[in-house]
Amino acid sequence: MILIFFTSCGTYFNQPFSTNKARIGESTSKKSIIDSITPLKETIVGVYKFRDQTGQYKPVLNGSTFSTAVTQGGTSILLKSLEESKWFTPIERENIGNLLNERQIIRSTRQEYSKNNKDQVTSIPPLLFAGIILEGGVVSYDSNIITGGSGARYFGVGGSTEYREDRITIYLRAVSTSSGRILKNIYVSKTILSQGISANLFRYVKLQRLLEVETGVTKNEPAQLAVKEAIDKAVELLIIEGIIDGLWKPKGGKPTVDLVKEKYIEEKAAAATTALYDRKLEDKRGKVAINLEGAAIIPNNDYGDATEKLGVNGSVKFYFKKPGFNINLGASYFELENKNNFKDQFLSLDINVGYDILPYDNLTPFVYAGFGAVSNNKKINYFDSLKFQFGGGIEYLPIKNLGIKLFAEQNLLFTDDIDRLVQGKWNDFYYKIGLGLNFYIGKPYNSVKPVMFE
Repeated sequence: MILIFFTSCGTYFNQPFSTNKARIGESTSKKSIIDSITPLKETIVGVYKFRDQTGQYKPVLNGSTFSTAVTQGGTSILLKSLEESKWFTPIERENIGNLLNERQIIRSTRQEYSKNNKDQVTSIPPLLFAGIILEGGVVSYDSNIITGGSGARYFGVGGSTEYREDRITIYLRAVSTSSGRILKNIYVSKTILSQGISANLFRYVKLQRLLEVETGVTKNEPAQLAVKEAIDKAVELLIIEGIIDGLWKPKGGKPTVDLVKEKYIEEKAAAATTALYDRKLEDKRGKVAINLEGAAIIPNNDYGDATEKLGVNGSVKFYFKKPGFNINLGASYFELENKNNFKDQFLSLDINVGYDILPYDNLTPFVYAGFGAVSNNKKINYFDSLKFQFGGGIEYLPIKNLGIKLFAEQNLLFTDDIDRLVQGKWNDFYYKIGLGLNFYIGKPYNSVKPVMFE
């Protein structure tokens, strides 16, 4: 909620209060692999149409609308992207009929006036023809693939944030005009983000005096810019994959091709580990983890007035073949105390089987359960009681192989005399609430395998 709030503040503090003059269109292209690479020769390409193929209309709350959700000018956007790339020379094909008519008018006019002027040239230069034509379009527009928000209100004062994401998908293919063979087929998707924040105050300041204040702002990413960014990316990938497959030649020869291939493999590997909602599906944890914890120990036994005491724990965690499952071997040293009644120190040895619910995410919930034995520190040579423990928490990875975790654990003893008092029908037990660090060692099981090219 905090991140979304401060992201939207840029719009809130730049609210428009006057009209703006026309300006050069916004730039959507980011730094690319091919920015510093130039072609040996530009390729002539033709684009007949690159339009909306979804038939999707703008979503509205009530009723229907005949306004399309996707721009109908995809061909113009693609031609601009091809021109800006410096790798292609686009030629007019979308309105070829208008071009042919105009050429016919030129030819007829020159023939008519050449009767009185013998030096008049009646012929006109031939049209350029394309060795490659580009086809495709926007094939999907998915509304509300993820929606959400948060808010709070107390004593007439409240605020809220909302967000929504849509998604467009385009395909771009290069077709040889001599053989009809599809040389390349590119697939690109882009999300469209909408955000809104609002705050309000509703309070009686005096009898029959009501103060009501409202403010807010909504920010919608323009769909046209999203389409342009997706098309720019598709043209970039068309150039890169064409260089790797030898369809077009860059200046610099084989070293340049190798450099492009290396960077593209890295990008391809990153894309292969990214799920639909920009979740990185990459195992960031090694096969073994050393865990150090500090925890507050709270007894629940036959005495009252339980006192929280600090305990420490060290363990080693081993991951199975599947990243989520693991086994944990640990030892704890802690103290149990009931004010004015009971106080003693203990050592426990535990074995747990755990599962990371989202093993590829930086923020990972986890659960675990297992058995252990607890010993009175004054009688270290034998164990007073076996126990069953279970717990859960959440772990955050600021960097690879380092986790910060917050957890809570319940320990159920198999005896009622751990506090040297047998009373009631329930056995003694105690809670642990703590904070810990996980240091991961070794390579993960599911390392990313880059896509190799022949």
